[in-house]
Amino acid sequence: MSPNHGRDHGAGAGADAVADTSAGPPTRVGPPKEWVAGFPGITHALAPALRGMGAARTAKLLTSMNQKDGFDCMSCAWPDPSHRHTAEFCENGAKAVTWEATPLTVPTEFWAEHGIDDLLTRSEYWLGQQGRLVEPVHKPAGADHYEPIGWDRAFEIVADRLSSLDSPDEAAFYTSGRASNEAAFTYQLFARAFGTNNLPDCSNMCHESTGSALGQTIGVGKATISYDDFARADLIVVMGQNPGTNHPRMLTALEAAKRNGARIVVVNPLPEAGLRRYKNPQTVRGLAGKGTELADQFLQIRLGGDMALLQAVSKRVLAAESARPGEVLDHEFLAASTTGLDELTAHLADLDEGEVLTATGLTSSDIDALAEAYVAADATIVTWAMGLTQHTRAVATIKEIVNLLLLRGNIGRPGAGASPIRGHSNVQGDRTMGIWERMPEPFLAALEAEFGFPVPRAHGLDAVDTIRAMGEGRVRALVALGGNLVGAISDSRAAEAAVQRSELTVQISTKLNRSHAVVGREALILPTLGRTEIDRQASGEQMVTVEDTVCAVHASRGRVEPVGSDLLSEVAIVSRMADAVLASSARGPVPVDWAAFERDYDVVRGHIARVVPGCEDYAAKIRREGGFVLPHPPRDSRTFPTPDGRAHLTVNALAPVTCPPGRLLLQTVRSHDQFNTTIYSRDDRYRGIRGGRAVVFVNPQDLADLGLADGDTVDVHSEFRDGVDRVLPAQRVVAYPTARGCAAAYFPEANVLVPLDATAESSNTPVSKAVVVRLERVPAPTEVA
Repeated sequence: MSPNHGRDHGAGAGADAVADTSAGPPTRVGPPKEWVAGFPGITHALAPALRGMGAARTAKLLTSMNQKDGFDCMSCAWPDPSHRHTAEFCENGAKAVTWEATPLTVPTEFWAEHGIDDLLTRSEYWLGQQGRLVEPVHKPAGADHYEPIGWDRAFEIVADRLSSLDSPDEAAFYTSGRASNEAAFTYQLFARAFGTNNLPDCSNMCHESTGSALGQTIGVGKATISYDDFARADLIVVMGQNPGTNHPRMLTALEAAKRNGARIVVVNPLPEAGLRRYKNPQTVRGLAGKGTELADQFLQIRLGGDMALLQAVSKRVLAAESARPGEVLDHEFLAASTTGLDELTAHLADLDEGEVLTATGLTSSDIDALAEAYVAADATIVTWAMGLTQHTRAVATIKEIVNLLLLRGNIGRPGAGASPIRGHSNVQGDRTMGIWERMPEPFLAALEAEFGFPVPRAHGLDAVDTIRAMGEGRVRALVALGGNLVGAISDSRAAEAAVQRSELTVQISTKLNRSHAVVGREALILPTLGRTEIDRQASGEQMVTVEDTVCAVHASRGRVEPVGSDLLSEVAIVSRMADAVLASSARGPVPVDWAAFERDYDVVRGHIARVVPGCEDYAAKIRREGGFVLPHPPRDSRTFPTPDGRAHLTVNALAPVTCPPGRLLLQTVRSHDQFNTTIYSRDDRYRGIRGGRAVVFVNPQDLADLGLADGDTVDVHSEFRDGVDRVLPAQRVVAYPTARGCAAAYFPEANVLVPLDATAESSNTPVSKAVVVRLERVPAPTEVA
């Protein structure tokens, strides 16, 4: 029996724990905050850690987090500075460690007490609070409960079921960004040795639009900056992101930039406290003073208006060049390294200012101020996140960022460049290691040469297409290395129905989530070590590696003993699964020594060195202090690995999002106490929300126009061309200073409103930031009576 450290998992505890979705006090709403961090940031970081882990475990882990000889935060992918503080973590990073490193474990009797039907009624919050998974469990076909099972038997089941598929393409292998580089490389090798490129991953749902746009325009789908560039920038334009919640350590870099004289412009539909004033908890000014005002200009843009804004700024830059020939554009760079300037100039000449103002909700003077700041700056960074990537025209919008940067040579210059901020640790590293359904031919050829088996070339399925294929019966088995695909994907009801139609689901996980309740006919949960835990293999203690958002690769070493004696590492689980499956594969034996992968991760790194570009001598490089940085030609040498060797200025037709009268455009957002689908608490203190998540944020003037009031209860219906009525029921209306015509609700609950077929052009990313909705008031009980 696994220890439960005193938690009662009986019916009484379950009834109390699920109160967040049924009974309980109403959601409390107060005014949004005007600043972030300071002493409250410290207390909200340390209090949960001390309660959940105790003083000694808290001190050991938090002082090891993001240190050169410690472990990498499993939360965001924000890069580490060369000089690190003793407390090199943020509030939400501390919560991520507390969530993973809790000594609380799920006891054996839990599985008999809680069947699938019961787990389906539980919230993400309740599921995550049950503790760490410490034993493999199996839900047989026709059963309602998981049952503990041995590791060998678990791998036998996976091997038998996958080998019985009619085609390798009837299986899909999903990956979360929490996987290490070693685990990701082993996992993609397993999938391709099995015979498929069906490798959907969490990037399909977030920065796929970024990779597509940057790949097409500059040849590399990653950030063109380093960490130090923020301190060198004259202007930083922050678009579609909330770093105060999603990557709080970025605020320290922005504060340093501001102290060095940089101007910061924020473009966002919501006024977020983290971009107003920052009280750095590691400085006297942050603790005892007023902190640092960050945003010099706040452009409260309407959802979907970013592309129009960027085009309007570029048009003004071109006009400034016409007024002062040779003083604005970087003509030498444009002539030597780019193509498309004449076409872009002609296209923007016809841009209609009225259409721009309608799409953005801004004034001409707002746009003038941004354009003037851009022209005056010698070095500009444009940084963005999912507020830009999850729109129908997301790829075109990010191409417009590239256009703007290229006009003044703001790529490959100190203090300047494109800075997409990855929201998940190592999601970028997973892609580097081969987790992509469309890896380029040179990678596949190198993989084939290294291992000596035929590697499939046909493109596989991404996350949205995997769900679609499962619903149609074309994918019958899903294996997931971490993550919560069911919770994260769009169109929740359609996605759950699709997964439940499958024959087998396998989840490699640290803790419970919605994907363990929404399962196929047969299901397995395989518990794995967390990043905080010491990983011992036959050759000794192992380290793993990760890549951050600026292409820096470094080591990560667990610091505490595993919470369960039966836990296996991700590399061990994938290696043993591959060995079992491929031993009975119809494709014949595969010449891979999977057992050697598990014994010593340097064996994996040796293969990485010979397959992955930029990773030569990988095992030695990652042992250097601070690791190493992957090559990036646009950043390093202003060269562009595109087919013609040039960066591309592009022409993109403006297609603003329209919204019928009486409707709003809704975006999904995270709360402050949340990481992806993981819910740390039911509070969102920076937005003034306490004790609940069933809320919809609406501008007060829009509420008046709709005949609604703060505190009303509404059903939120999305409207899409397929005519399906998708509804998020019983949301408490919160009057909030959103952009006019726009609303917001929490992810993942509001995913039910996002149609599976509503995806970004080219990238197929769910369009979660511009959903046309109507609000239908729910009468109060007294009104019904």
